Amino acid sequence: MAKKGNRIQVIMECTEHKTSGMPGTSRYITTKNKKNTTERLELKKFNPILKKMTLHKEIK
Repeated sequence: MAKKGNRIQVIMECTEHKTSGMPGTSRYITTKNKKNTTERLELKKFNPILKKMTLHKEIK
């Protein structure tokens, strides 16, 4: 049987949206393997408020 303790949920938040000053936030929830990926995630995701692909960083 597989262990269940390696994958954790993380919240990704847009970096460009914070600096733009527009109201609202763009956040995604994803999972990562904490043994293989110990550093914080950085992924390009779609921001529906800015209507373009932006860099999202792990906040939690």
